[in-house]
Amino acid sequence: MQIFKCPRTSLICLSRWALVFVLFSAQAQEKQEDQQVPPLVLSPAQIHQGAAALYQKRLAELDAAHWLDTDADFLLKARRALARLQAQAALDFPESRAWQWDVHTSVEPLETAYAMAGGKLLIGLEQARLWNLSETELAMLIAHEMAHALLAHNQEEYEFVLDQFPEWRLRSFAELEQAVDHDEHLIKALAPLGKEQELQADQAGWRLAVRAGYPAAGLLSFFKKLVKQAGYPNFESASHPAPAQRYARARQWAIAPDDSAASNAR
Repeated sequence: MQIFKCPRTSLICLSRWALVFVLFSAQAQEKQEDQQVPPLVLSPAQIHQGAAALYQKRLAELDAAHWLDTDADFLLKARRALARLQAQAALDFPESRAWQWDVHTSVEPLETAYAMAGGKLLIGLEQARLWNLSETELAMLIAHEMAHALLAHNQEEYEFVLDQFPEWRLRSFAELEQAVDHDEHLIKALAPLGKEQELQADQAGWRLAVRAGYPAAGLLSFFKKLVKQAGYPNFESASHPAPAQRYARARQWAIAPDDSAASNAR
């Protein structure tokens, strides 16, 4: 007994519609794949280029507010120290020889000091004046910031985010670059790594300054002032290790100038 009768013409029609559906689905999938953003892949050149653009933007903002390089004498001291340390960095970190190092100062009240990938430095003048830094102490500050760049800490942060939060691989590098410094969730996740990087920069910066000929006693004085200026020197902050811990480490380097500071410096 025939329960369902399907004319031959109906079968041909259904087959044609099925073929159209398959072709349409395939084209839609191909279009979707074409529109997908390729996974983000980092390169030192890309990171340096991005940092240079952000640095120039920041300098322009400070200049427009009349906060940029207001003390010519201090800027000269900073550039003199940078040139001396840069020459040593070229020996210890050959890849930095092609970098366009630069340093500027800012009188914005909340500015401290930081370095960007590729050797771009900014120093908060108000803090430096408050600390009454000698030339050697200033050199230690600059060497510390240089070490962040020399140890590729920016790249390490970006790679951490891409590893721990894979969704960021589908975002642009510009978005990642901005988020690392402004996204509260990422900043909190990066905090332990950031504190370890500070200790690394202390160590590598100390070694760089000593090898550039700065006296250990003067470099140690920088860390002593770090403790003196801290409200709670025995406690770490959200972004930095405890100042007392950093001073204790520096005292060990002053006692054993080469061995202790050289280990794990890179």
